[in-house]
Formats: sequence, structure tokens, C-alpha cells
Amino acid sequence: VQLQASGGGLVQAGGSLRLSCAASGRTFSRSAMGWFRQAPGKEREFVAAITWSWSTDYADSVKGRFAISRDNAKNTVFLQMNSLKPEDTAIYSCAARPSGGRSRYPSDYDYWGQGTQVTVSS
Repeated sequence: VQLQASGGGLVQAGGSLRLSCAASGRTFSRSAMGWFRQAPGKEREFVAAITWSWSTDYADSVKGRFAISRDNAKNTVFLQMNSLKPEDTAIYSCAARPSGGRSRYPSDYDYWGQGTQVTVSS
């Protein structure tokens, strides 16, 4: 599975962005997918995850503001980010886990895409 994230950019606080992660490979439709982020000087942290059957999980810091979804026909997973805050500034990366359910742990994911920068100005 190869992953390519896109959709990042610069936005003012309170604004919205929609990230996309395009995947190649036959296993995408049955893979759990996750979004993680890493801010400068901080460790990578879990943001959201979705299983092939659309079961979702969110970090407390983004719950109610972010929404993860997927389009298996297009091999794409999305992260809709609303009410963005300066503390959401980070590089966002998508990851795939062909075997097993959704997880909050980066080590559980087998494939990673290059990240996309999200910057939220105050």
C-alpha cells in the first residue's frame, strides 16, 4: 500500500481544512486507516482512525471538531477539520493497517504516507 496525503495549508483560527489520503493497493478497502500529527519538538500523536466498516475513533483534543471518513471506491480517506486552533498546527500523516482494527498506536500501522503541513494562525 502506498499513501499520499494532501490538502494541508495555512488557515486562520476557526477555519476549516479537508485532508485527503489517496491509497494504492488492493488491501485498502479492508484496511483500518489512521491520521496522526507531529508538531515541532513533540512526539507523533494520534488524531483519528477508521475501520473498513466505518467504526471511528478520535483523540479527545479533536473530538467534535474533526471527522474522518473514507471512500473505498476511490481508495481515499479524508479528515475534515473544523474550528481549527493554533495548537492543531502540525504535519499530518495518514497510515494504513491492513490487518487488525483501528488503533491509536503508530507502531500498529504498516504503511505511512508523507505528511502534509497544517498551519493555523491566531
